[in-house]
Amino acid sequence: MKRISVTERANWRAYAEEVGFNFHTFDGEPYWDETAYYQFNLRQIEEDLEAPTEELHQMVMDMVGDITRSEEMLTLLNIPRDFWSYIWNSWNKGEPHLYGRMDLVYNGFGPAKLLELNYDTPTSLFETGFFQWVWLEDQIKNGVLPESADQFNSLHDKIEAAFAQLNLPQPFYFASVRDNLEDLGTVNYLMDMAAQAGVDVRYIPLEDIGELQEQFVDLDNQPIKGLFKLYPWEFMVQEDFAKTIMAANTQMLEPAWKMLLSNKGILPLLWTRYPNHPNLLPAFFETASSEPLGVGWVRKPLLSREGANVDLITSSGEKISAAGPYADGRYVRQALHALPKFRDEYRNADTYAMLGSWVVGDSAAGICIREDATLITKDTSRFLPHIILD
Repeated sequence: MKRISVTERANWRAYAEEVGFNFHTFDGEPYWDETAYYQFNLRQIEEDLEAPTEELHQMVMDMVGDITRSEEMLTLLNIPRDFWSYIWNSWNKGEPHLYGRMDLVYNGFGPAKLLELNYDTPTSLFETGFFQWVWLEDQIKNGVLPESADQFNSLHDKIEAAFAQLNLPQPFYFASVRDNLEDLGTVNYLMDMAAQAGVDVRYIPLEDIGELQEQFVDLDNQPIKGLFKLYPWEFMVQEDFAKTIMAANTQMLEPAWKMLLSNKGILPLLWTRYPNHPNLLPAFFETASSEPLGVGWVRKPLLSREGANVDLITSSGEKISAAGPYADGRYVRQALHALPKFRDEYRNADTYAMLGSWVVGDSAAGICIREDATLITKDTSRFLPHIILD
């Protein structure tokens, strides 16, 4: 695993905006960063990333049914009691799922370690499935990369194939929070893939979804029988429309049982079931009697996102924290396995890389890489492309 500096494509910003990648820069700082790329060999991809991703995914899926039947585990995950039966029904009816991403720490030598699961509303989809693939093709065409360069990236094709196989209600609606550029970019990309697969797609801002006789409806009061919502389940169950969720005849993507897997409480549950698994890190639920956070540990809220409210203490005793709005809930503790550090020659600074590994249905589908100046990856962390080269 190498970090290699490279010249940016001359026209990439104009092209990004042409194809709807309007969130490539945040507040004047780059989100998409092609001043460097990461290089892997095929063995690293197949043995250290692809195979463990599918194994970890299967381990997680094997736990879902048990969690839906366990009051103890549902309580540990802080799942609202009113939704226990709804989640059980969602799982037992076999409601289909589309995709997810697991975050891994990996430095080029196995085994990769699972940091957390993003199995409900993961973003970085467009950047992974489309934009970094175009970057690869352009850099090969420009002679910057050899023709033998490849990428671990079947995300686009697998999602399009999944939409063709899901037998979704028609028309099928896609929703995101109004005025959120990143979420809209993700949803537009999903809609495009769904349309290519023959789905009759409709977009509706989340705020425009109405309720009529215990059914979700659009602005014309037409029933919404199928909905992809880029809005977290843990937020949905707290909204005023929560009761309508349980009553409505609406097929959701992602399904309700996915809220069990985008909860960091899954980490100690996994460690309890699979202790000392090579791809897992020790993890435990924090209790009132837990000792103060010691060196070599990370403290995470059950439901935080993008690194918010995470505290860690390195093996040398340095404390690193990220602010956020999730400080009022329960926490888990996970052993620290520090992200690998690389030198960013463009900025003349050190940088830390986290790897995201995608799953579509039940198959590994590619990777993405995020970089930050600290050990905590946040929503402002940069996205860098990768290649495979032997």
